[in-house]
Amino acid sequence: MEYIRERALRGDFLAGAWLNLGSPLTAEMAGLVGYDWLLIDQEHGPGDNWTILHQIQAASRFPVASIVRLPWVDRILFKRTLDLGVAGIMTPYVQTAEEAREVVRFSKYPPMGERGIAGSPRCADYTTNFQGYFANANNNLITVVQIETGKSVDNAEAIAAVDGVDVLFVGPQDLAINTNLRGMYEDDTYVAKLKQVAQAAKNHGKVCGILLLDPKWIPLLKELGYIFIACGADGGHALNGMKTALGALRA
Repeated sequence: MEYIRERALRGDFLAGAWLNLGSPLTAEMAGLVGYDWLLIDQEHGPGDNWTILHQIQAASRFPVASIVRLPWVDRILFKRTLDLGVAGIMTPYVQTAEEAREVVRFSKYPPMGERGIAGSPRCADYTTNFQGYFANANNNLITVVQIETGKSVDNAEAIAAVDGVDVLFVGPQDLAINTNLRGMYEDDTYVAKLKQVAQAAKNHGKVCGILLLDPKWIPLLKELGYIFIACGADGGHALNGMKTALGALRA
């Protein structure tokens, strides 16, 4: 498994590939072209544990970290996903420090958390590396919580202060809709909220990240201090490529 937590916390810029098609082929492509991390989306993307497994296996040919976004904070989902051998978990809609602590509890082995222990899953190389995995999992696995509401932004300092939270990751469209700031990056108030999240992360030695739909905003987010960034998704990349090809054919 490729882990990315140490690189993130030391401040390396890390480029992510967002995967919402449930396809092992696009996971493999993301690793092939050299992304640092990929996000397997189980909140809005299709699939289940089998499709997660197949995507992780496809990506494992390459030094890319596989992170899974789960649909909600759920002990069973966390356990089953982590046992597949992922590099970390992203959790949507975290609005308070208590919710962030719950994420950590379900993500970490005792004594830091309450993650269930088993030696047989893929994460432990089917019993052959259980001791090594168990000893290092709490330090290796990256924990990403999403900031998607005005309440989340208001509580960003408290969320960032939670031990075990590594990345505050803005869900840009949810934040825009929930705060009624539809102008997004062209709205100074929206940008101020992004800056507030980045400052909260910095104050507590944590990382801030975001998913961008348009690459033109990458310089702005880098300037604000965002280092954990994905741009576009596999579904959008495929659709846009098809549109471009069709436009050329029709012309």
